[in-house]
This record gives sequence, C-alpha cells and structure tokens, in this order.
Amino acid sequence: MKCEHCTRKECSKKSKTDDQENVSNDASSAAPENEEKGEFHKLADAKIFLSDCLACDSCVTVEEGVQLSQQSAKDFFRVLNLNKKCDTSKHRVLVVSVCPQSLPYFAAKFNLSVTDASRRLCGFLKSLGVHYVFDTTIAADFSILESQKEFVRRYHQHSEEKRELPMLTSACPGWVRYAERMLGHPVIPHLCTAKSPQQVMGSLVKDYFARQQNLSPEKIFHVVVAPCYDKKLEALREGLSTTLNGARGTDCVLTSGEIAQIMEQSDLSVKDTAVDTLFGDVKEVAVWRHDGMSSDGYLAHVFRHAAKELFGEHVEEITYRALRNKDFHEVTLEKNGEVLLRFAAAYGFRNIQNIILKLKKGKFPYHFVEVLACPRGCLNGRGQAQTEDGHTDRALLQQMEGIYSGIPVRPPESSALVQELYQEWLEGTESPKVQEVLHTTYQSSEPCTDSLDIKW
Repeated sequence: MKCEHCTRKECSKKSKTDDQENVSNDASSAAPENEEKGEFHKLADAKIFLSDCLACDSCVTVEEGVQLSQQSAKDFFRVLNLNKKCDTSKHRVLVVSVCPQSLPYFAAKFNLSVTDASRRLCGFLKSLGVHYVFDTTIAADFSILESQKEFVRRYHQHSEEKRELPMLTSACPGWVRYAERMLGHPVIPHLCTAKSPQQVMGSLVKDYFARQQNLSPEKIFHVVVAPCYDKKLEALREGLSTTLNGARGTDCVLTSGEIAQIMEQSDLSVKDTAVDTLFGDVKEVAVWRHDGMSSDGYLAHVFRHAAKELFGEHVEEITYRALRNKDFHEVTLEKNGEVLLRFAAAYGFRNIQNIILKLKKGKFPYHFVEVLACPRGCLNGRGQAQTEDGHTDRALLQQMEGIYSGIPVRPPESSALVQELYQEWLEGTESPKVQEVLHTTYQSSEPCTDSLDIKW
C-alpha cells in the first residue's frame, strides 16, 4: 500500500492501521527474550506508532524501521529500569530536552498555563526517574544566530557565477530528508548549514553539560520531546546527531503525544518542578519563544538581522502577506520603491513543490525561504495535533496556536547565557569550533526524475 506522499511506483511502506501490529511485534522481538519486565513495563507498552514519513521520498527502509522501533517509550523505560538495578555500571544519567512547540500541547491537553504545563511535565518526568529536564530554546538561539550570519555571508558572496542565494532553512528534518533523497544537487547547496535545534541540543548535553558534570557522554541518555515524528529520523541520521566526542547527540525521541499517553496511564504522584538550566547557578528561567508564527521563527529573526547588517534598516514589526494560500507568506524590505530583501515562508509539500519548481527554472524571486514540511508549521506536527483517525485536530491546533502566540518573545541576541557559551564552550563567535559544532553538511542522492511532477 502506498503512503499518501509516495513518489515511486512501488512502496513498501504500510499505512498506520496496517502497520500497528507489525511494529508492535518487531519492537517486542527486538528485545532479549529473557529481559526482565520492570515496574514501568505497563507504561512502556503505550501504543504509539510511527506515522508516514512527512518527506515524500517513498518510505522508511527496513533498517531504519528497526532503528525507529527503538525510538520508543520502551527504550526510555529500559534505561529507567536499569537505573533501578544494583549494577551501577549500567546506570545512565537521564536527560530530557523539551521543544518549545510541545509545551502548548501539554498546556491545552491539561488545561494549564504554559509555565504550569512546563512545571507539571518536568515534575512528572522526574517522578519517573529522569535526572534533568531542559528546554531546547537555548539550542534554537544558536541555530538562529548561525543562520543569520550565514545569510549575510551568502548575500555578500552571491553572484551570477557563484549562486549562494536563495538560502533555504534546514531545521525541519522532513524537508531535509526530502531534499537530500529526492532533489539532490540543485537544492542541496542552498540549504542552510546551521544545525537544527535538536542537533545543537545534543551537543550541548553530550559535550558541554557532560564536561560540567564530569561525565562521559556515554553515561548520559538524552531524550528529546518533540511535536514531530520526523525528529526520530533526525536522531538516527548519521553525521548530524553526533557531537565533538563522537557520541550520538540524541539517543531517543518521543513525541508530545507519546509522553501525554504515558502521563495519562500513570498513577504516580507528581510534584510540579521547575525546568533545569545548563548553568548550575541560574535558577528557573521564564518560558519564552522566538518570533515565529508556529515555529522557531527563522524568517523573522534572519530578516531583521539582514535588514540591519546589510542596509542599516531597523525593523520592528514584520508584515506577512499571504500569497498562494495561508501556508505561503511573503515578507519584503523596501526603500524608495526598491525591494531590497524578499523573504518567504513555505509550509507543507504543496508549497515546497512550487518553490522548487521555480528554483529549478531559474525564476526564483526570494533571497531566503523558511521551509517546513507540516502545513501551519511545527505546532501541527503529527506527533501532537492528530485525531485518532490520523487527521489534524483543528480545534486543538487552534487552541495551541493561541497559547503559543501568548508566550513572550525574546530575540536570541539578547541572551547573555548564549554569549557566555560562545566564549566558554566554543572559544568565540567566529572560532573553528563554532563551524565544527554548530554547522553540518548534507548528503545528496540521485534525485528522482519525476519527483517534481506530483499532482498535489
């Protein structure tokens, strides 16, 4: 059975309903037969299955399927149970990092404010045995700041002979997977090389935090809570998820929906607890977000930075103009009737296909595009905004969007902690270590010749 976004004549991917029993059996058979069932076994059996990959490049391979079966609550509880046994050599320090787009889901789900939802989630995770709970917003700070610098550099270096523009964002793993496997060379050079927040967070936890705690990276088990199933694939992607010391940055990704189901099944007594910080002497930090409609706001922050650095223009309010549909917006900087910068946000594969067609035809009017696989952005990730039959829960999504828009905005440049980390951890803002830790490269497969002829 072909999945809804498949671009090939034959596809081995099964639908969510067909795949449930097989995934469950595969996950069970992957565990040793004599493995003891700990006290968390009942919770670990929460039945959340990987939905169709958002990237329309066909299907998850067999090898990836086996690895993805380990990106589950069972693996999380396996570590929790090992930590309760007497053999301390197998104990791991459990660290959970929560994406900011997941918090509105928990706030809506449990009818709490974002701050209270954050504290409730943290308290629950620690009641299970998690040692540290972090917010990934600081990792998004690094990703955005590096994206800003890269755009300015590309703008200066762009020419007819060396086409550095447009720059396409690369924080969405579904989009990156599609670009690498289906589009190849025409698109790959335009992908921003700044690592995604999840990848940066992996380095922060397994490198900076590990050294602060005098721990080897292998002693840390790092879990990311995210709104999107594609984050599981991102955690497996070779070359992106590793840190300076060679350790995998993210060991397991659980969606917001998976965590919520575990919470609903649990009868543990929970005490609300403040989220931890990477700095031991810093107390609880208020919940805040970046200036994006439903994402980390790369367009808004890069636009303001470019306007100031390239043209000396200070932009306060950004005006988004919806063009083709509600998921395609344009932002321009104009002076004396001349368009100096033209940015766009393209969400969902219908809009992605259109921009790629324009790019390949050489008729691309934009300097920068924020690209996301999910229509309406990250809040609409399949790991949290879906009904039981697999459709978008529109009422829940609208509630989450209202909650998210109410979170205070703080630009990444204003974070003193980020600037401190640049100096203490990365040896300066322009050091070789910054390039090594915060940037990546992309793999290019032979593009499918008919992948751009899909009728959306």
